[in-house]
Amino acid sequence: MKNERLTSLDTLRGFDMFFIMGLSGLIVSICALWPNPVTNTIAEQMSHVEWNGLRHHDTIFPLFLFLAGVSFPFSYAKQQAAGASRKAIYWKIFRRAAVLIFLGMVYNGLFRLNFENLRVASVLARIGLAWMGAALLYINFSVKTRAWIAGAILVVYALLSKFVGAPDVPGADPLSMEGSLVGYVDRLLLPGRLYVDNNFDPEGLLSAVPAVVTAMLGMFTGELIRLPKEQMTGERKTVWMIIGAVVLAVVAWAGNYFVPINKMLWSSTFVCAVGSYSLAMMALFYYIIDVRGWTGWTLPFRVVGMNSITIYLAQSIIGFGAIARFFFGGVAGLCSEPWAEVVTDASFVLVCWLFLYFLYRQKIFLKV
Repeated sequence: MKNERLTSLDTLRGFDMFFIMGLSGLIVSICALWPNPVTNTIAEQMSHVEWNGLRHHDTIFPLFLFLAGVSFPFSYAKQQAAGASRKAIYWKIFRRAAVLIFLGMVYNGLFRLNFENLRVASVLARIGLAWMGAALLYINFSVKTRAWIAGAILVVYALLSKFVGAPDVPGADPLSMEGSLVGYVDRLLLPGRLYVDNNFDPEGLLSAVPAVVTAMLGMFTGELIRLPKEQMTGERKTVWMIIGAVVLAVVAWAGNYFVPINKMLWSSTFVCAVGSYSLAMMALFYYIIDVRGWTGWTLPFRVVGMNSITIYLAQSIIGFGAIARFFFGGVAGLCSEPWAEVVTDASFVLVCWLFLYFLYRQKIFLKV
C-alpha cells in the first residue's frame, strides 16, 4: 500500500471534478426534460446556496481539498523513503502553495494585466494555503496534538463568527455577509478585487484558517488508510471512516443551531458537514475499489482525477464549448430546445474528457 498509488483516491477526485467539468449543467438539462418535484430538487443541488445551508454543489471544492489532504501522508512517506531532507520537504510544501496561488491568479486573468481589478484570492490559492498549513502541522506534531489543534481551530473560529462582527459595519449581524469578521479582514488586508461586490471574498484570508482543518481531516484519513493490513484490515478502516462521518454529521447538525452551515464563511459547522460527506465518499470508494478490488469501472474517473488541476485551468483557456459546437452543433440543431441543451452539455463533457484521455494516453500529467 505504501508504495502504490491509491486508485480510490484518483477515482473519487475524478468523480468530484466531473461536476466542475460540466456534469452539473448536464444533470440540470436532463432534469428539465421531465420537470417534477424530484427532478427540480436534483437540479437545485447543482447550484450553490446563496448563504446558509448546504447543497451538493457546495461539497465539490471541500472534497477536493480533503482529497489533497488524503494524498499527503503517502507523498510524505515516499519522500522520506527516498531520503529527502527536512529542508527539501519544507521547500516542496512552500513551493506547491506558491504555485497554486500563482495558478489561481492565472485562472482569474493575471495575463490580462489589469492588476487593479485582479482577484488575488481563488479556489486554487485556498487549496494551496490550507493544504500547506495542514502539511506543516502534519510533519511537526503527533496525531493526538493535531486533533486537539483542529478542534481548537473550529471552536475559536465558531466563537469569533458568532460574537465578533465587522467594526466598520456596527450593529450588523456577525453571521451576515456585510457584518462578518471574515469580510472585514479581507477588506482590510486582502489585496486585489474581492469576489462579491468588492466587499467580501469566499476564498479570503480568515476563512482559510478553518479550511486548514478540512485538509487535516483528509490527512487523518490518509494516515488511517496507510496503516498496514496486519495492523488494521481494509474493512475495519472503512468502518472507522463511516464512524468518523457519522460523528462529524452529528456535530454539524447540533452546531448548526449555534453557527449555521455556511460555505461562504467556511464556518466550523460547514467544515464538519463537508468533512462528513468527504469521509463517507472516501469510505465508499475505498471499500469498493481498494478493499473489494472492483476497479473495472474506474477508468473514466481516473482519467479526470489524475489531471484535475489541468482541466480546471484548461476550461478558462481552451474553448471546449466552441469545439463541442463545431462537432455536435448540427445534431443539437435537429433537436427540440430542451434536448438541444442536453446534447450541448453532454458534448461539452465529452470533449473535455477526450482532451484528458489524450493526455492520459500520452502520460502527460500536470503535477504541482
